[in-house]
Amino acid sequence: MKPYALLLLAALGATPAAAALPDWSGVWVPNIPEQNAHIEASPPPWTPAAKAQIDFLQSEEKAGRPKGLFVNCLPEGMPSWMLISHNALEFLFTPGRVTLLGESDGNRLRRIYTDGRPHESDPDPSFFGDSVGHWEGQTLVVDTIAVFPETYVATGEAVGVPNNGDLHVAEHIHLLKPDLLADDLVITAPHVLTRPWSITGLFHRQPGTNNTIEEGVCLEGYYNESTDAKGNAVFVPIPQTEYGTPKPE
Repeated sequence: MKPYALLLLAALGATPAAAALPDWSGVWVPNIPEQNAHIEASPPPWTPAAKAQIDFLQSEEKAGRPKGLFVNCLPEGMPSWMLISHNALEFLFTPGRVTLLGESDGNRLRRIYTDGRPHESDPDPSFFGDSVGHWEGQTLVVDTIAVFPETYVATGEAVGVPNNGDLHVAEHIHLLKPDLLADDLVITAPHVLTRPWSITGLFHRQPGTNNTIEEGVCLEGYYNESTDAKGNAVFVPIPQTEYGTPKPE
């Protein structure tokens, strides 16, 4: 048998038949108060150094000076996308792969390989890391490594610290009920956490059949639509203050 045929059979064999897969169709959105309540009930076990940074960021946020962790147009990455994101996502099931697509930064795409492959022997780090998974009944079990050390372990969009390397994320993604999806995460970040942090992210399915995730381009709000001297439609930069906000007109 040809090698590619063997790979195809392996992929199909490692993934349940389509009829056996759970129904994760549609658009899923987080409930922000629910997110906050879960994190408050099970806060991260910060190291002393990380806790000092977190305390400062929390005080700045309460004083009305929040530090936006995700304002530089880089992807949120793991584990923040699955835990503290405010944006919608959707799942695509294809043989040997689950793909997550999301709004906001225009580059939010995560691939979870379910074709039986192991982690790469020397994976290049990335924002979403190297994710391999398998199905245990109706639960998708995912293991993620090789995440950039710059991605945040965060409790909100203004409070978090870079993981600083050696991040490992284990997930069990499953339905709690037809329109409520849970992602049970165990986050290991030895440079900022004293022990693995177990926490659950929840996503609610949007009602109706016409919901779709919207295109999100991070810098689009920094431009106005205009016309140049030749009559071409162009984007014109909006003057910004030193803090990155539009200058008053």
